[in-house]
Amino acid sequence: MEPDVVSSEMLLPPVLPFKKVQMADKYPKGQARGRHWKHLKQILQAENYQSYGPDEPNYLNIETPPSMYPSKKFCDITGFEAPYVDPRTNLRYANPEVFKRIRMLPNEHVQRYLSLRNAAVILR
Repeated sequence: MEPDVVSSEMLLPPVLPFKKVQMADKYPKGQARGRHWKHLKQILQAENYQSYGPDEPNYLNIETPPSMYPSKKFCDITGFEAPYVDPRTNLRYANPEVFKRIRMLPNEHVQRYLSLRNAAVILR
């Protein structure tokens, strides 16, 4: 047989300190959850960089050396990474479908694409 349950007059607090806080209590309705990210413009406004001296490094005067890695080449038509170059027009392309498009372009359009990346050459 089981022993009889003994009743007690012990009261527990409404929130136990070892329990996790409920999300509804932590974030009342209407408040955003999670991390808030600041844009560079917001950081610059909040930090008041005008008060710093000209020799102190900050976001406005950061200087870095040139990259040690080669620059990436992008497709002149789609903007994707371009591993190929058309030998006739010197336009970069990402896949065979774009290559077909490039071959159908008139010379003036090709010149415009090349001038966008400052590589304009006169084609014959």
